[in-house]
Amino acid sequence: MIDRQTIDKIFEAARIEEVVGDFVSLKKRGANLLGLCPFHNEKTPSFNVSPARGIYKCFGCGKGGNPVNFIMEHEHLTYPEALRFLARKYSIEIEEKEESPEEIQAHNEKESLMLVSGFAQQFFTETLLETEDGKAIGMPYFIERGFTTDTVAKFQLGYSPEKRTALAEAAVAKGYKPEYLEATGLCIKRDDGGGIFDRFAGRVMFPIHNVSGRVIAFGGRTLKTDKKVAKYVNSPESPIYHKSNVLYGIYFAKNKIVSNDNCLMVEGYTDVISMHQAGIENVVSSSGTSLTVEQIRLIKRYTKNITILYDGDAAGIKASFRGIDLVLEEGMNVKVVLFPEGDDPDSFSKKVGGEELQEFIKKESKDFIGFKTGLLLKDIQNDPIAKAGLIREIMETISLIPDAISRNVYTTECSRIMNVDEQLLISELNKTRRKNFTKNLKEEEAQQIPESEEPYDHPQPVTEKVEQDYEEQERDIIRQLITFGDKAVMPAKALNEAGEEVDILITVAEFIYHDLTADNLHFDNLLYQLIFNEAGKAIEKNIIPDEKYYVQNPDGRISGFAAGIISSPYLLSPKWLDKHKIHTNLEEGKISLSVKKSLYSLKEKKLLKLLSEVEEKIKTATDDEAMILQEEHIRLDGIKRKISADELGRVVVK
Repeated sequence: MIDRQTIDKIFEAARIEEVVGDFVSLKKRGANLLGLCPFHNEKTPSFNVSPARGIYKCFGCGKGGNPVNFIMEHEHLTYPEALRFLARKYSIEIEEKEESPEEIQAHNEKESLMLVSGFAQQFFTETLLETEDGKAIGMPYFIERGFTTDTVAKFQLGYSPEKRTALAEAAVAKGYKPEYLEATGLCIKRDDGGGIFDRFAGRVMFPIHNVSGRVIAFGGRTLKTDKKVAKYVNSPESPIYHKSNVLYGIYFAKNKIVSNDNCLMVEGYTDVISMHQAGIENVVSSSGTSLTVEQIRLIKRYTKNITILYDGDAAGIKASFRGIDLVLEEGMNVKVVLFPEGDDPDSFSKKVGGEELQEFIKKESKDFIGFKTGLLLKDIQNDPIAKAGLIREIMETISLIPDAISRNVYTTECSRIMNVDEQLLISELNKTRRKNFTKNLKEEEAQQIPESEEPYDHPQPVTEKVEQDYEEQERDIIRQLITFGDKAVMPAKALNEAGEEVDILITVAEFIYHDLTADNLHFDNLLYQLIFNEAGKAIEKNIIPDEKYYVQNPDGRISGFAAGIISSPYLLSPKWLDKHKIHTNLEEGKISLSVKKSLYSLKEKKLLKLLSEVEEKIKTATDDEAMILQEEHIRLDGIKRKISADELGRVVVK
């Protein structure tokens, strides 16, 4: 773990113009630098670098952040990896927290397990290629699958001898401890205490590599036809292998995933290997297990696009829906390819070859929502109850998508396919997202909320007016929180030692935080709520967050948004004053009034909506219900009048 002091040194040393300049050609433009964005294709430069603020911002694709964010995005690294990258660039020694004896022992044991796994891979490969049993028993299987010797060498395939102690004896003879062989799952301890024996005896071997290419586990396939013998046996969980975090083939595929901006997902080891041999290398496998969040985030380091390749088994496809919902929830794009009945990626690639397979995938790729709807529609026929359930299930899936535009597009498509009024679907979608949003807040998991637009969708229909949300008001408040948060210009009341109220000035961040918290108001936009929560954590610790606090935040969603909000594609020319004698009224000169106006606008709009909802309920209410609603209407109207009268100047600091 990198300590806070070292992280601060890295941020202080890392000059944004130098970091970006290693990858982008920059030209001076006023106080900033300009270049072609490295994250999307463009002919006219829209990529701005601000040395004064230490940020970059592309006004074309919207990406922005600090030097660490840039390295994470450009080099596809994690936050700690990007910090180490910059530390090497600026010759900063990484000072990690001192490890305890227990931590040192655990680290050493993990390295020992890695070495044992590496030895096992070499043993299995040499057995396959250099022994009589390997050539006579193991190699024919790979030849039958159509694998070339180059492919066998690339994936380090092997064969484990029939002798139940062959690996154990060879490893111990080389000095590897039996307990490490047992800990990796390569060997199993005998119940009678008589030593260890090989887990994978008599199987062809598929080594499983981590992202850096080291062997951490194995899959072994039997060559026997006895149905009582498991077809595949995989390594158990170990200190170096957690199957939910690993994708088979990721080491061999990661560069092609980046260059193709797409990851193909298949089911098994041989599917991956066959497609690589056919020239399609941006492919990985979850090794027969359901997709996990950890696997999805591993792919997301390299691309936001996943294409799932299915072999036509409808039951298997339906069983995988939950995993694909997780992909959508992570903000990734999912497409599906269905192979002809009786074929899978392995068999189909051998039938048609690489070029035709690529063309097939491109042509047959369908968006997941349309695919799921079409598949499930076949099961419900004319059953209205089943159809209603399916609609709710589809809207649950759509509600997981963070991007508002994508949600709207899918909602419209679902309306067309299901022949259901779009406004009903929007209502169902809003209800689902509101429920999920409230649940997240209650569980205080705002830091895990996916980057998104507003939590509800309000597209404008042709014939019916839909209520506006609070995007403009909420964004303005968050902009002021980030840009002016540390400015002590807000009037407030404080209690002196005698318990008397006195007039003082507090910071913009404190004013906004205390004002909204006092009224128990939340932001509809999930990202804005995340930033507000982050500010609240700092204020509760007596830290006043400034621009730097957000721009250098380790959460890329916060730092990226902050970089964008304080950036502008336009510069104020000094000629307005020097030449034309025109004074421009900047917001800095009237922060107090501006902040109050923003807060008032948000509260007024929320109250107007509540009043409107109460008025609608009164129209259809019984006499008793109407009386209660009238009282609620009077109460809300009184709050609205009080806000207007007080002009929001009522924060009291104790």
